[in-house]
Amino acid sequence: MYAITISEPGGPEVMTWSEVPDPTPGPGEVLIDVAATAVNRADLLQRRGMYPPPPGASDILGLECSGVIAEVGPDVHGWKVGDRVAALLAGGGYAEKVAVPATQLLPVPEGLDLRAAASLPEVACTVWSNLVMECGLHAGQVLLVHGGGGGIGTHAIQVGKALGARVAVTAGSADKLERCAELGADILINYRDADFVQVLREDTGGRGADLILDNMGASYLGRNLDALAPDGQLVIIGMQGGRKGELDIGKLLAKRARVLATGLRGRPETGPSSKAAVIAAVRDKLWPLVGEGIVAPVVHAELPITEAPTAHEMLDSPDTVGKVVLSVRED
Repeated sequence: MYAITISEPGGPEVMTWSEVPDPTPGPGEVLIDVAATAVNRADLLQRRGMYPPPPGASDILGLECSGVIAEVGPDVHGWKVGDRVAALLAGGGYAEKVAVPATQLLPVPEGLDLRAAASLPEVACTVWSNLVMECGLHAGQVLLVHGGGGGIGTHAIQVGKALGARVAVTAGSADKLERCAELGADILINYRDADFVQVLREDTGGRGADLILDNMGASYLGRNLDALAPDGQLVIIGMQGGRKGELDIGKLLAKRARVLATGLRGRPETGPSSKAAVIAAVRDKLWPLVGEGIVAPVVHAELPITEAPTAHEMLDSPDTVGKVVLSVRED
């Protein structure tokens, strides 16, 4: 088969479409003929040599894909050759074929094309596991989403609204904030010219956010704590603003607040806090919302897999809203 390979850590130009050995499904796995994959920020970090795959995972980029099951390994139940699926991966999506545990598969909802479906597994599992499974987001709460125009942000807005929350977002341009508003965001904050803590307090009667979904990490730690409501929760899913920050324990105690951090790629395949557990919850609770169109893919652009370097540059662009999809083959 062919896959995107990396000659050495570096810029987008180090990626090439090259011939590599075909994967083989093991026990509990299926082989997917990949229709499309999607670009995530973790792919950019791995390309630069800053985010190696977990032990035993493919070193090919790609944390999600869609396609058709081509082969079913031993001990797989409930799936068959020809099924249209989307998959959460530890790696291997930028390729014509990928082997994946059957517990990490989602059926493609009726009416959703395979290329759009490729943009969903990573954001759906990240958002649902954090907002709902970890933090119990529910109707009437205020949710603050940093990076509202990104793949996770655009998905989190829709999930928050579907659950009855009031959603605030930060983004760096008027165009991105306009798109966030179209998706249902209630409070729009341009972080380039406004203090999100002040705006949030003003729009919530001084109370703040019950839950903050943060992709920045260290640089926002103190201000996020200031923005939290009493009994609020700050969940950190990224480190775009650094990995070491100072936490005021006094403020944390006074607000009875909780700070937690979670990742998705390094979770075990099965068991407590596993990818299988997240996928099962997403399929049961979130996937019906996708099937009904209440929560929809947000795709900025679709490019052929051979244009992966351009797609990486696009994801880094401040003009990109939502996901960038790489098409491997036609439906």
